[in-house]
Amino acid sequence: MANRLRFRTARDLFGACPAIARDMKATPTDQPSIEFCRALLAGRVPEEAITFCAYLLPERAGVWWAHECLSNLAELLGDNDLELLALVHDWVGEPGNPDHRAAVAQAVEMPPATPVSWIALAAGWRDSNQAIDQAATGFPPAHAVNAGILAGLARVSLADRFAVLSAFVEMGIEMAEMEAQQQAADAY
Repeated sequence: MANRLRFRTARDLFGACPAIARDMKATPTDQPSIEFCRALLAGRVPEEAITFCAYLLPERAGVWWAHECLSNLAELLGDNDLELLALVHDWVGEPGNPDHRAAVAQAVEMPPATPVSWIALAAGWRDSNQAIDQAATGFPPAHAVNAGILAGLARVSLADRFAVLSAFVEMGIEMAEMEAQQQAADAY
């Protein structure tokens, strides 16, 4: 299964997405991507496993993963974030829908200040027809996915944080594996 991932090794991912080096300090290895991610989770800075997953996932899947992570923190989010979460949900379901595109475009006009506003920004960056210029920012949507999840995680109590972080990483790994399975099925 690991051989079918978009990026077979951590080094492959770092080579394809140089922006990841600005978001994390870990040195890439030739370890399979999933093993590398789990090693990050068990390492000194487990938050880097979130970062790695954000870049490992295809962009739309990454936005959905972030949506799912932050949905699990709904009680820690404000009303504006809950409204944005609904917009992101609709956009992921139908990214080509002009109404959803317009809603995301309107949502990202403000600088990201909350966990879900980062996720909405990722959706806007991913959508090439949006007015957001990814090239001008120098960061791919994975950067915003990472920022949103980590901002949400920062709201979790210290006593619960590692358990929540671990659950988010495992969810990201499962999504990466499902994406790999889907790509393999589509290839047949």
